[in-house]
Amino acid sequence: MSGLDLANLFEAIAAAIPEREAVVWRGTRRTFGETADRVRRLARVLGAHGLGRTGERGEPWTSNHDHLALYLHNGPAYLEGLVGAHRARVAPFNVNYRYVDDELVYLFNDARPKAILFHAAFAPVLERVLPSLTTEPLLLQVADDSGNPLLPGALDYDDALAAAPDGAPTAVPDADDLHILYTGGTTGMPKGVLWRIEDLVEGPLGMLRKDGTRYEGPAEIVAIAAARASAKVLVLPPMMHGSGTWTALGGWLGGATVLIPDAVDRFDPVATLDLMEREGATRIPVVGDAFVRPLVAELERAPRDTSRIRHLINSGAAINPATKARLAELMPHTKIFDVVGSSESGLHITRYGAADTAFQATPGAAVVSEDRTRLLAPGDEEMGWLAKGGSIPLGYLGDGAKTAATFLEIAGRRWVLPGDRSRHLANGTIEMHGRDSMTINTGGEKVFAEEVEAVVRAVPGVAEALVLGRPSERWGTEIVAVVRLTAELSDDELRDACAARLARYKIPKTFVRTDRDLRLPNGKADYGTARSLTK
Repeated sequence: MSGLDLANLFEAIAAAIPEREAVVWRGTRRTFGETADRVRRLARVLGAHGLGRTGERGEPWTSNHDHLALYLHNGPAYLEGLVGAHRARVAPFNVNYRYVDDELVYLFNDARPKAILFHAAFAPVLERVLPSLTTEPLLLQVADDSGNPLLPGALDYDDALAAAPDGAPTAVPDADDLHILYTGGTTGMPKGVLWRIEDLVEGPLGMLRKDGTRYEGPAEIVAIAAARASAKVLVLPPMMHGSGTWTALGGWLGGATVLIPDAVDRFDPVATLDLMEREGATRIPVVGDAFVRPLVAELERAPRDTSRIRHLINSGAAINPATKARLAELMPHTKIFDVVGSSESGLHITRYGAADTAFQATPGAAVVSEDRTRLLAPGDEEMGWLAKGGSIPLGYLGDGAKTAATFLEIAGRRWVLPGDRSRHLANGTIEMHGRDSMTINTGGEKVFAEEVEAVVRAVPGVAEALVLGRPSERWGTEIVAVVRLTAELSDDELRDACAARLARYKIPKTFVRTDRDLRLPNGKADYGTARSLTK
């Protein structure tokens, strides 16, 4: 089967279950039928402003769509924006709402949005950033608790939907349309990963049979979704990250109600567990200890009925084994899974249980040799690279060199190698050995060490700086900067100097001072010395 696209599949599911609740958030309870109407209206708004598909696609790193930026907290508008964009044949992309001005300018000039859908809370930042953009986008502002007025020239989102004509948009979505997911993880500065929508639906959104084979057609998927009347997904990660987006959209395509916690700018374990119990959540995604430790503490303080939660899926960061074991005790009816994936691969490998150390390969997963020329068989002792074939992206927006380095043809098949070192064990499982690049995963956020180093080094009084990760009970890994100073600077002064150019989660938690040279004789960074100073 081929030809799956997100917008038409969602329309078919909504037509089959129009009265089932699609989303619950604060006082909003909206059915699939109501949501489908809002999706169509947003598509008509975008189309009326001339947005859509722009021609035939060229190289794998190029886009043939106008782009919609989703600069939003979690909420119904995020999901409507994703599906509505595809309904109009516009490629949506995620915006990290923690970015400061310089980071947003870089992202927007790289992605070139023709429209920005944003919460009012971000209007002041956006107003500062807009004059630096090379394009003048359509602005759709979503009202929120901030009370910020409409930006000059912006349309109120709900008013724009209400004014849109009834009926189907003129655009006809296609399985070859593009979806863009920006990542700052393995690629240095943020890059847009280009997914064909059919590959996204079958890959990260999970629309394949358990054995990895394709469904016979959309009707089979719709029938399965219609039968899952009790499925409810409680989305905890920010939808600006792949784990949040994929869990929510995959839930919708599986006929599930998406539950969104009231708090959108922080994780509130009390309110989250109350929502879980009240609405009967059946599936919860988390991101490492930053989510799990508070959940465990709250369940110990005030036990809840967790019997309806069938699956808790952890991705993006590790869970301390002792914490995972305690969670399993507190949630005895729940299967706890760890998954490894990336913006470039989707779900890659998975493991179940509190004590397992090796991962099971999902369909398409493999280990590639050190020189990236051949597949390693189970039992091969060579350390290789984790790879994914099958439903994978086309490349990185605007970057042919990085596309060629990450997406390779091996043994007559196309593979993506995100940068994880691994071994293929004799029993067929995969043993992970970590990311090879200098990427720090802190609380589920990926931070490029060299970006932080550049900012710290630019602070007056800093002669040299190296940035690395250190184990942390709270964050899984915390960011530490080893600095050689030429002036007296406190940690607070260093953090304040970084805050003007870095999102808060990228700012080092600790600054370790040293008089030692942090460069090797060849001029390269001496991370060995830096690491010894942080122990």
